[in-house]
Amino acid sequence: MTLFDAKKYQNRRICVAFSGGIDSVCLLHALKTQAEGYNIALSAVHIEHGIRGEESLRDMHFCEELCEKWQIPLLVRRVDVPKLVREQGGSVEEVARAVRYGIFREILKNGTVDLVATAHHADDVAETILFRLARGTGPAGMHAITEYEGIVRPLLSVTREEIATYVAKNGLPHVEDSTNSDENYTRNYIRHTALPAFEKIHGNAARHLVEFASLAAEEDEFLQKLAEDAIVHVAGEERVPVDLPDVLFRRACLSCMRHCAEDGGYSRANIAEIEGLRSLQSGRRVSLPLPEDLKGFAALYAVREGNHIVFALSVDGTPLHGPYPFTAKPQLYLSPAPFEVREEANETERSEKKRWLYVDLDAFPDGCVVRTRQEGDMFTPFHAPRKTLKKFLTDRKIPARISKDLPVIAKGSEVYVVVGVEIADSVRVSDKTTRRGLIG
Repeated sequence: MTLFDAKKYQNRRICVAFSGGIDSVCLLHALKTQAEGYNIALSAVHIEHGIRGEESLRDMHFCEELCEKWQIPLLVRRVDVPKLVREQGGSVEEVARAVRYGIFREILKNGTVDLVATAHHADDVAETILFRLARGTGPAGMHAITEYEGIVRPLLSVTREEIATYVAKNGLPHVEDSTNSDENYTRNYIRHTALPAFEKIHGNAARHLVEFASLAAEEDEFLQKLAEDAIVHVAGEERVPVDLPDVLFRRACLSCMRHCAEDGGYSRANIAEIEGLRSLQSGRRVSLPLPEDLKGFAALYAVREGNHIVFALSVDGTPLHGPYPFTAKPQLYLSPAPFEVREEANETERSEKKRWLYVDLDAFPDGCVVRTRQEGDMFTPFHAPRKTLKKFLTDRKIPARISKDLPVIAKGSEVYVVVGVEIADSVRVSDKTTRRGLIG
């Protein structure tokens, strides 16, 4: 009995998140049986959360003994989750999950493995969908349990029943977490009561919920791309056409807010305020929330301007126009308007962040500064003729409202970057570039 084909993991180093429970034992064994044929280097990680006392230690010892028997390298990490909850707040479930994924990211980052595999399966997806639907969610919530950033889920198309059959057929030992039967936990109630009730209505309810989630996620991605493509990027600002269909307008507005300040905690009320601008005259605006690290430094607003809603992040109060030394290293500049320099960008990151400018960080001469434009500034745009910065901005139809506070990176009167707009040809990326970066 083969639950999945591991061919797509051929020649990879995979570390299995191994709790010792039935699902993770099944996953580890299924990969073990295919590892040699596909040249997979298999290892495991067990995280002892310090939550269930002696039972938790029993699980840890079980994992150590089984991995030794199967000759699979095992990394054991012990973390006092209850102590973290007392110190940081939050629920035990939330903190434990954060700890697990923090360790997974650490393992991936240190370069010893290519992938971390978790034992999430089809019933887990179905339970997550039911929970999110009950709580209230949109199509984006149907991206229930996904693979991302080196985290893979080989069992996502496999049901809990199929896992139980596989484990029984192969005589595999496993441990039981006593808290899994406690229906005071929402997830357990859904697992033991709600989902079985749906299965009584239709025997394939769990699989149909998974199929629904997959279709909804696919359609969500399609609509999101349409919304993103409708956004106009001008000089560090995001502009949404007011005549977009409602479903795309709302998505585009939310994307713009997140582009300007990712963790602002935006709500449906914020979207409703922005929608109200569509029926108002030019110049009307609404203020939007900011993440804690930008409060007091900047302001985010949406303003009706012609046939667009413009989103802009600006320095709160009277901006200081510089100059400030430019170091060509990762840094956040808050004035004359917030922008960031990132290093080691790749083509994928570039394509996902259209508002950023891609540069050779070593091409900037010593002595560059960040400031606003000045009389006499000259600019040689990427693959374009040299001209005054004033003419360049006019040709690009950058309004004076923006251009007067637009950050530039310059040395003397020579401008190398107009932030959010264009780079000079002299700092473009070439085949000789060793330090690639993003500015935006």
